[in-house]
Amino acid sequence: MTSDQIILVPLLPFLAFAANILAGRWLKNRAAWLSVATSSVACVIALPICWAVFQGAHFAHQGTWLMLGTVPLKFGYLMDPLSATLLFMVTIVGTLIQIYAAGYMHGDPRYSRFFAYVSLFMSAMLTLVVSDNYLLFFMAWEIMGLCSYLLIGFYFEKDSAANASLKAFLTTRIGDVGFLLGFLTLFAALGTLNFSEMNTLMAGAHGSHATLNTGLLTLAALLIFCGTIGKSAQFPLHVWLPDAMEGPTPVSALIHAATMVAAGVFLVARSFTLFMAVPNILPIVTAIGTITAFMAAFIALTQNDIKRILAYSTISQLGYMVTAMGLSGLGAGTFHLITHAFFKALLFLGAGSVIHGTHVQDIREMGGLFKKMPHTAVTFIIASLALSGVPPLSGFWSKDEILLSAFGAGNFLVFGILLLTALMTAFYMFRLIFLTFFGAARNAKVHAHESPALMTGPLWCLAVGSIVIGIPGSPFMHHWFQKFIAHMVHYPEYEPSGLVMACSIAVAILGITLAGVMYLKQKHWAAAVAKNFPLFYRLSFNKFYFDEFYAAYVVKPFNALGHVLFGFDETVIDGAVNGTGRNTLFLSEIKNWIDQYIVDGAVNFMGTAVYFLNSFVKRIQTGFVQNYLLIVFLVLVAFLILELKLA
Repeated sequence: MTSDQIILVPLLPFLAFAANILAGRWLKNRAAWLSVATSSVACVIALPICWAVFQGAHFAHQGTWLMLGTVPLKFGYLMDPLSATLLFMVTIVGTLIQIYAAGYMHGDPRYSRFFAYVSLFMSAMLTLVVSDNYLLFFMAWEIMGLCSYLLIGFYFEKDSAANASLKAFLTTRIGDVGFLLGFLTLFAALGTLNFSEMNTLMAGAHGSHATLNTGLLTLAALLIFCGTIGKSAQFPLHVWLPDAMEGPTPVSALIHAATMVAAGVFLVARSFTLFMAVPNILPIVTAIGTITAFMAAFIALTQNDIKRILAYSTISQLGYMVTAMGLSGLGAGTFHLITHAFFKALLFLGAGSVIHGTHVQDIREMGGLFKKMPHTAVTFIIASLALSGVPPLSGFWSKDEILLSAFGAGNFLVFGILLLTALMTAFYMFRLIFLTFFGAARNAKVHAHESPALMTGPLWCLAVGSIVIGIPGSPFMHHWFQKFIAHMVHYPEYEPSGLVMACSIAVAILGITLAGVMYLKQKHWAAAVAKNFPLFYRLSFNKFYFDEFYAAYVVKPFNALGHVLFGFDETVIDGAVNGTGRNTLFLSEIKNWIDQYIVDGAVNFMGTAVYFLNSFVKRIQTGFVQNYLLIVFLVLVAFLILELKLA
């Protein structure tokens, strides 16, 4: 197997997308297995190449796509430790989620369409991971945004799903515009969009004291980080991710927990040399990540929808990763990105199994499900322990690396906030577990049953991954991990700290214990806390009123502006001109004139032009081969005559 076969990794899922979207009517249930098969083969191709990279190999290939003036724009793939790490995670987790989805989506009338969208997403995500330049990265990034829109609104007949998909699409576009302007600014500063060339230029300038345009680089880094804020649901653009839970649960696991939202963190990691070159941006990255981590964990404390709790947990953990990047902890952030993908995908699939078995999503209506759904319960608890940072599971080692980055950098404020966030994480996850799987059943109408093996099998595979995937970053392999990360870029190295480890374990145990006391023993405590601290409770339960704020001060003003500019809504116009009918009539006449002479005129002109062109061209298309040969001969003669005259 050669490294050039890496291009098959994103190509195979794309072929599955094409087959499912074009022939899904005939494929029916086989659509799932086509997607699973192509994803599995892509995984088989990718893993040996990833292993070779882990051993020190480096693969890259380029081909010229087009010329920008005198500058060639080359597309290709880049396999370095960073891309290999992400490729390892995406292929394995993506394949397991698709196997699970084959059972979860069984019987859905749009079964083949679902797997077409998922395959397109997989193709885009894998293209993004192996891309060697910002433009190809951005193209894949935007296709992923399209897939997110299609899959969040998969049940488009529901208003809530349709609105959620639109909200996600528009919110993430804000960040995407920043990302687009960012890499264009970077091109203006460096003259290249290639990652390797960018890293070489940065390293050369650092070693030779050459001057780079620091102002442009700073602006580029800030704008590129806007893409991360949008895609990875960071404050203040985090509001789309909880609503994205309207999509099918496998979508929540694949796109909105394990892979797509992690792409924003991957963007910062891929651009790490840029951020290190303009360190004045790093405090902004740290602040955004820390605020997001704390805020989302605080909101998750009082939520009752099982998927929304996990959604806010995802936002919080992404904040952890972004904070690590801002603290120059490339290894810590990337490591947590990988471990989080396994246990958070497991949590979402476990939540899907609970919903599949109970047909409810409110944890207040559950209870006592452990005996009825043992496979789901045990794997869910394993994932929750990993997320809470209980050793020796994977989440403990990666979270410990992030806390160590803050502690080692001397940023004790961030360290304290992240430690408090870890306490809240353990609390809200075991609040969810105790209310869902333990105690007495609280709704007699819920008749739970275990999910089929097609769904529980991937749960156990991800559970094993949640346990063992953290070993490379544990103290037993710490020096190997530092050496491996050093292949990417130099960053500060911090030795394991017993104090940080003790604090991490202590807050995890404290959070779990407090949740057990409040929701299994002293059940009245929860109501008492809400009553005695009403301000904090309302802020958490109402999600800091972000949605209400955006609705009042962003959505409503823009809707009004849109009505005035494009709709000429009479109620808006009457308000604007103090209700005078004369002015309303005048504006209505302007609207009619624009519609008739500008809009309709442009459309009619295009139609007339096409009709005229068609009347000429159709006379050439006679269907007689001899006529076509005559035209070719005459054109050839004309070219020869022109050539002779020019000579």
